Amino acid sequence: MPVLVASDLDRTLIYSSAALALTMPDARAPRLLCVEVHESKPLSYLTETSARLLTELGELGEDRAVFVPSTTRTRRQYERINLPGPAPRFAICANGGHLLVDGVTDHDWHARVTARLADECAPLAEVRAHLETSADPAWVRKHRVADDLFAYLVIERDLLPEDWMKELAVWAENRGWTVSLQGRKIYAVPRPLTKSAAMREVARRTGADRALAAGDSLLDADLLLAADHAWRPAHGELADAGWTAPTVTALPERGVLAGERILREFLRGATATP
Repeated sequence: MPVLVASDLDRTLIYSSAALALTMPDARAPRLLCVEVHESKPLSYLTETSARLLTELGELGEDRAVFVPSTTRTRRQYERINLPGPAPRFAICANGGHLLVDGVTDHDWHARVTARLADECAPLAEVRAHLETSADPAWVRKHRVADDLFAYLVIERDLLPEDWMKELAVWAENRGWTVSLQGRKIYAVPRPLTKSAAMREVARRTGADRALAAGDSLLDADLLLAADHAWRPAHGELADAGWTAPTVTALPERGVLAGERILREFLRGATATP
């Protein structure tokens, strides 16, 4: 049976220039590969070593390992990324709202997800209205909706009031939603909208009997808990909260070198004898 390898992307495997955390002397910095260009500008990177490891993982073949990018990005945002190695057959986008199969949305899966959200959560319009009225334009730069599934704000983090996120979290929880602060973005996401549900669907389709995972944010916690073993870097929302679990390894590495370490662990786990 193949091993399913589900990984968050941003600040887990790929990194913006601001998130690289290259603290070593310039002469010892790792060589980087750009994997995302947006509006004609390079945006996201991984190390050349990570590129080699990811290629090796993909070349194991789907009878041994199924690599599944698992991201909160919309489908369009995900399509900007050009990862090295064989193109993944499956990808999880919009935090589980879309399951891509060979780059195409599985409409049956999407319909199942949206039906559950309608039954269990306050509507997106209510959440958007609350964000627009409660968030101060002094520190909000953009209001965005992702694939008609959830909302997020782009903010000036240094200006964000300390108590605002706590108040939003309580308000959202009472309506079946959760919130997450990642870099300069505040996400408001329906609680049933999870990467782990989509990961289990991929496992069902591929016959995978073991899962490995990695992620750095609160929105990745369910994915990490659903895996047989998982890793989180020393940066990000989960690290800041000191979050861990019996099957989750907290790595010492930060930034782009954490992505390299995670891929080493994935490759080791995928090739280990059960």
